[in-house]
Amino acid sequence: MADTRHTKVLIIGSGPAGYTAGVYASRAMLQPILVQGIEPGGQLTTTTEVENWPGDTEVQGPDLMVRMQDHAKAMGCEIIGDIIVSLDTSVRPFVATGDSGTTYTADAVILATGARAKWLGLPSEDAYKGFGVSACATCDGFFYRGQEIVVIGGGNTAVEEALFLTNFASKVTLIHRRDSLRAEKILQERLFKNPKIETLWFHQLEDVLGEDNPKGVTGVRVKHVETGAITEIPCKGVFVAIGHAPANELVKDVLELHNGGYVTVKPGSTETSIPGIFAAGDLTDHKYRQAVTSAGMGCMAALDAERFLAEHQE
Repeated sequence: MADTRHTKVLIIGSGPAGYTAGVYASRAMLQPILVQGIEPGGQLTTTTEVENWPGDTEVQGPDLMVRMQDHAKAMGCEIIGDIIVSLDTSVRPFVATGDSGTTYTADAVILATGARAKWLGLPSEDAYKGFGVSACATCDGFFYRGQEIVVIGGGNTAVEEALFLTNFASKVTLIHRRDSLRAEKILQERLFKNPKIETLWFHQLEDVLGEDNPKGVTGVRVKHVETGAITEIPCKGVFVAIGHAPANELVKDVLELHNGGYVTVKPGSTETSIPGIFAAGDLTDHKYRQAVTSAGMGCMAALDAERFLAEHQE
């Protein structure tokens, strides 16, 4: 028989935003339930070294997430390995259904489902993720000091990543399948003026080249989209920068969204367009997308939920 669980605060997602919300909601004696979702720990579990988490000069992404999980649990947050497949926001308490068959009812919900980098879907791209293939320059650019790297894409994300990577790399090749960029003009001007950046037009990534002992990228194979000519470019890093997709499947038809699917929150808060539903982290943040900013928003969401519940006590 399927269980029904009630909680004052249901936290959906288990990255830095979710676990931090769990810590703060627990300290507020709200006895939260956190449902981890399809990728416990979120995007940081696919990162190796993390060097921008305050207090840790260097920490492994998966280790950091285990520590966050343990912290939330120690504070009293109940953590459940389930996946929320539907969320009914039209009734109060809100009703969430888990893949396990469990029904969760909640007086307030904190959405911390994050975002996923868009990938090209190449087997070789997948094979070298974390070993030279990345979707986050601010996470991994530091590891390519003095190296040649390539960036795939033509929008704001790609240009921003390419410009940032010039702080470390000896050369950055931006590969784009068209002959013009979609990025803002001011970003394009900076890109074209930068002597470290070379732009390769009308090309698409065909394969990531690498070796397995030690595992790492050695280059890329690209194809001219018009002539079909193949070119190999030596490099140590490949940054796929074709955008991020917020994991908004539960709420895309009910909450107000912005910038292609990110959940809209009121300025200076985590309140969404439905009272009692709060959003934190990469699900709502298309601009910063950092672990530390996500954690900060998780704190805000828990405090916002605490205030909301205090105001709506029957």
